[in-house]
This record gives sequence, C-alpha cells and structure tokens, in this order.
Amino acid sequence: MGKKIVVGLGVLCAIVEGVAPGVVPGDALPIALVLLGLVWGYLGVDANDPTMHCALVVAVGLTGQSDVLDLLPAVGSYLDAILGGIAIALYSSVATLATVRIIARFTEE
Repeated sequence: MGKKIVVGLGVLCAIVEGVAPGVVPGDALPIALVLLGLVWGYLGVDANDPTMHCALVVAVGLTGQSDVLDLLPAVGSYLDAILGGIAIALYSSVATLATVRIIARFTEE
C-alpha cells in the first residue's frame, strides 16, 4: 500500500510540475520528487536484483533528455516536462538503491 501511495504522489508531483512549472513556490515539487524517489528506491526496488529497475531508469532518463515528445503538437512539451519529473524521481531511487547495496556488502558476514 505504501509503495502505491509513493508512486501516486510522485506521478502527481511530476504532472503538476510539468504542466504548471513553478506554481508551488520555493522549488518544493522537484524536492518532493527527489524525496519520493528516495523512498521508492527503498520500498519498491529489490536491492538484490535491480537490473530491470536500472534499465527503466536509463530508458526514461534518455527519453526525457532527448525531448522526442516535443514533436507532438500542443501536448508534446507538457509530456516531456512530465517525463522529466518522473526521471528525477527515478534517478534519486537509484541513489537509494546504490546506498542499500553498499550497506549490504559491508554488513555481510
């Protein structure tokens, strides 16, 4: 249940930041995306087998950076911005995943 809430909040933050950037003062939504990504990396990703998650992060990140959705008239720039917000959360989840794996390696006996 907690994983679904974190994902839902992350998608909601990405949509709001993508459609109306800067509507929340103090850059709170990008910070919220980073924090939600950190929580998602801890709750939702298997630290022992992160291959599929890392492949997803690379695919979403590269798609967001290429601005390929800008070619769609009227909505493309919004979709690119939303995808960029989701990429922020996914990148921060990889940071958590790396931390969990490093801690597990040092605490193994």
